[in-house]
Amino acid sequence: MSEERRLEVLRAIVEDYVLTREPVGSRVLTERHGLGVSPATIRNDMAALEDAGYIAQPHTSAGRVPTDKGYRMFVDRLSGVKPLSAPERRAIETFLSEGVDLDDVITRAGRLLAQLTGQVAVVQYPSLRRSGLRHLELVPVGESRLLVVIITDTGRVEQRTLEVAVVPDEATLTEVRTRLNAAAAGKRLAELSTGLTDVAHGFGADDAPIVTAVAHLVAQTLAEESEERIVLAGTANLARVGMRFEHALRPVLEALEEQVVLLGLLTEMAADSGVSVRIGRETRLEGLAETSVVTTGYGSDGDTVALLGSIGPTRMDYPGTIAAVRAVARYLSRALGT
Repeated sequence: MSEERRLEVLRAIVEDYVLTREPVGSRVLTERHGLGVSPATIRNDMAALEDAGYIAQPHTSAGRVPTDKGYRMFVDRLSGVKPLSAPERRAIETFLSEGVDLDDVITRAGRLLAQLTGQVAVVQYPSLRRSGLRHLELVPVGESRLLVVIITDTGRVEQRTLEVAVVPDEATLTEVRTRLNAAAAGKRLAELSTGLTDVAHGFGADDAPIVTAVAHLVAQTLAEESEERIVLAGTANLARVGMRFEHALRPVLEALEEQVVLLGLLTEMAADSGVSVRIGRETRLEGLAETSVVTTGYGSDGDTVALLGSIGPTRMDYPGTIAAVRAVARYLSRALGT
């Protein structure tokens, strides 16, 4: 029973500290929370939590604050998250459904998440490697050049130019386009290359090399990682008085500017199923040592193609942040699937 009560005390300390941003003492816990025990018992529980490294005493204050270990225990023991209100859900769905293209939808998702959490939102562009092919277009741009337009099932559009001996006539080009689209519809990179290359067997010696070249170009494009990027929104939220990082804000801002480093962190977190939470030094990034990062995946047809998340101080509203991240990811997935 004492172990369960100490977890309740820890939960109360985390919730009060997030709400008030002030160290929490035993008297406050007794007054605000119906823990059903005396102040002396609470003080003993707090001492045990401090010895275990879950809370700490800042400076000479009589109160205690959660440590990274304490936040981790709190997050791991969350039994649920507070749902967004019906108006919030409708606002998310409406706002994202009004996006005109992939760039607009991604930007809108970041702005929404930053507004809901009051923190920094990070949205990763859909990965080409994890995307499927929705449509392939072949456009002649001269006697020996083809513009290959690749549209993924996440709405991403890539254009590549292909040099050929002679561009086929319109009828042949239409046939090539039709067969390639039929062979590629919805397929991911792992199964795409063989399917597209096999299409060449149905053409004569004059046209088969062009089909093979297009197939290789598409597979090569979807295999690229060089253009992976992220969008940040709400960076100005970090300067709000309520954030109040223990040390300087500059290291956090500098870390956020390093998109390659952030992409690396997101790649690591993508290995986790569902919502992933990295607290403080769990990010293994010095500049984010005083922050927590909450992420989850989004995509179409149930497949994760990228991540989105929220970055704020370790003293964040974890249930509220998790709920917002989940909601925006869900509606972003819907927007991409339409």
